[in-house]
Amino acid sequence: MQTEQLLEQAEQPLEKKMSFEEFGLRPEILRAVAEKKYTVPTPIQEKAIPIVLEGKDLIGCAQTGTGKTAAFALPILHRLQGTPWRGTGRRPIRVLVLTPTRELASQIAASFGEYGKHTALKHAIVFGGVNQGPQSQALRRGIDILVATPGRLLDLMSQGLVQLKTVETFVLDEADRMLDMGFIHDIRRVIDQLPAKRQTLFFSATMPREIQGLADTILRDPIRVAVTPVATPAEAVEQHVHFVEKSEKIKLLKHLLDGPSIKNALVFTRTKHGADAVTKQLERYSVRAEAIHGNKSQNAREKALWSFKRGVTRVLVATDIAARGLDIVDLSHVVNFDLPNEPESYVHRIGRTGRAGASGIALSFCSVDERPFLADIERLIRKHLPVVVDHPYRSGYGAGTPTNLDPRQSHGGAAHANNVPNPRRKHDASGTRPDGRPGRSRRDSKWTPGFGASKPSPRHAEHRRAEW
Repeated sequence: MQTEQLLEQAEQPLEKKMSFEEFGLRPEILRAVAEKKYTVPTPIQEKAIPIVLEGKDLIGCAQTGTGKTAAFALPILHRLQGTPWRGTGRRPIRVLVLTPTRELASQIAASFGEYGKHTALKHAIVFGGVNQGPQSQALRRGIDILVATPGRLLDLMSQGLVQLKTVETFVLDEADRMLDMGFIHDIRRVIDQLPAKRQTLFFSATMPREIQGLADTILRDPIRVAVTPVATPAEAVEQHVHFVEKSEKIKLLKHLLDGPSIKNALVFTRTKHGADAVTKQLERYSVRAEAIHGNKSQNAREKALWSFKRGVTRVLVATDIAARGLDIVDLSHVVNFDLPNEPESYVHRIGRTGRAGASGIALSFCSVDERPFLADIERLIRKHLPVVVDHPYRSGYGAGTPTNLDPRQSHGGAAHANNVPNPRRKHDASGTRPDGRPGRSRRDSKWTPGFGASKPSPRHAEHRRAEW
């Protein structure tokens, strides 16, 4: 087991705000930082940059939108500039950044380009879904920094186009999502080709216990930087939940989009098919929407993102994997059309809004068979999501019993049972009708559980495939 040093976010209040100049970064890098109008380092930057500058291994846990990329890119560029390559022939790869998705890889590569534009350092990006020709040409010309996704990197390694024996710094970004996507074996194959003597930076927006084993095998005496509690949503994001059944979700979304409050919205579905289905139904309602997911080509994804960022498209419908790494300025709303079955994904989703100090709103649609997912989310973030009652498509099952926020109750049927209303009784705990009026409806009064097999009950989420 490697030893770890835990750095508290703020043991003592700072008398003055730190500046980037105090890190001792090279002038050409500070010039690029100033051009980006960065003035005060974010907490993750303030804690991580000095550690990376010293060449130490690091575990960094920070929410999305906290400046995590600059936290490793700026000191890496500084170190490379301090020991420039002076050999002959093709430049060797000195830095490898491994990311789970094409979008995140593109964002990181763009950041290296912006921060290092006043240096002579070269970088390249490789990912699947596009012709490898331009990527191969960049590698043959020689680069200092390579940003890659696992699949395409291994392909290029097998072709002899990528050699990793000269890598000095290895960055594994979004480590938790890498594992969720099944990249663990690919990651280990890549690590096997890296030199034993290297600096390793392990970044993750959430830090589930399952990835600790991986960290123990690739890091040496790492320093742990946790600037926020694990899996804590951004405080600037206002969160609400709407109880609504599956068949009514698209109508509720259209109802909300009809109002003036939603300038633009990133809508999450659990599956690729669901993203396409929601997009098509919104288009029938004359709402400009596009979908982005793994089955879309890279060109189609970039075009959809471009249209959304420029306001041509009002709604972008995405899956969790496709949305990782999306950096959308001035995003007003995130809508969880389907609740994620992994509570950590909820934090990632709503982290797309309320970035860099801005405010944002996250709305979640919860059907009766998604109540267990809601319970897991509320236990993870340790708060109850405010319920929006005043909407025309309110579920007849009511809100149910509030979630027990004890994290020890996060697994097992008993933990979920209290939060899932009896599906055979379509009225809430207060005895109101589905339309909100007091008393029982005539239909419920005539029907008694156990009689009349013609009234089906919704099946539990664990025994039912997602309809989207």
